[in-house]
Amino acid sequence: MPLSFLTADRDLDGHGRAADPAALPYDEPNHWRRPYRPGPWRVGTAAVFLLLASFVLLSAMIIGLAGSLTGAVICGVVAMLVIVLALRLLRVGVWVSASGLRRVSLLRTTTEPWSAVATVRTVQQPVRWLGLPRTVQGQAVIVQRMRNEQPEILVTDHNGDFQSRPEAFERAADVLEAWAAEYRH
Repeated sequence: MPLSFLTADRDLDGHGRAADPAALPYDEPNHWRRPYRPGPWRVGTAAVFLLLASFVLLSAMIIGLAGSLTGAVICGVVAMLVIVLALRLLRVGVWVSASGLRRVSLLRTTTEPWSAVATVRTVQQPVRWLGLPRTVQGQAVIVQRMRNEQPEILVTDHNGDFQSRPEAFERAADVLEAWAAEYRH
């Protein structure tokens, strides 16, 4: 049973036919949106962190019932930090709106207006595999800013969102390039 309303890939209805092309009520260009859905590596890692947080919360309850309030509070704080880490991990990625391009990383968010973006394009180059130091040959969507700086990699076909999903990477690259072409002045 496909649940197409839960995904960013709403191209087809439940029977494989083209879905209604009309925009959804919340489909406004002024809202920040990620042009792709989080990949299985990212979602799986966040799920493991949430599972770990549940065990830490259970241990906080046991420690609290045993009489050590300080230990229970420390475990509760650690569990909340792990939950925040898991939720932040799910928000990591590239977001677009009519006002600009936003890159969300684990600890920092940077926003660049479209007027400061020179080009967004897909290139073949060595890329990091799942963010680790190991590099493999792959594709990357890069952004070149107006201030003559080095191009910055937005997404790659070997990161946590697109590992083993080349079609999703191609769709996301096309959408990012289309947003840049439409809103860049």
